[in-house]
Amino acid sequence: MPRYLFRARYTQEGIKGVIKEGGTARLEAVDKLLQSVGGRAEAQYWAFGEDDYLVIAELPDNVAAASVAGAVGASGAASVSTTVLLTADEIDQVGRRTIEYRPPGG
Repeated sequence: MPRYLFRARYTQEGIKGVIKEGGTARLEAVDKLLQSVGGRAEAQYWAFGEDDYLVIAELPDNVAAASVAGAVGASGAASVSTTVLLTADEIDQVGRRTIEYRPPGG
């Protein structure tokens, strides 16, 4: 299954909720969210700095990933950004493809 990196930044209300519920409860809630779209968490981390919470997830497709990001964003508790992750094998496949490209003005 494809992998995605979700980076969340909590709002003030979101941080209050995390503090009230605890970090373990949040991990469980994220697991449930990912399972609801046919996926699973490969890793979850709390962080400080630009991002508050990082999740590496296996999901069936981009629609599932967009559904997860949309649900989190619509909650108002956090903003989320999503990055599609590629394996080494996928990068090898990229190198084997013949691509025709002309840069602007070229």
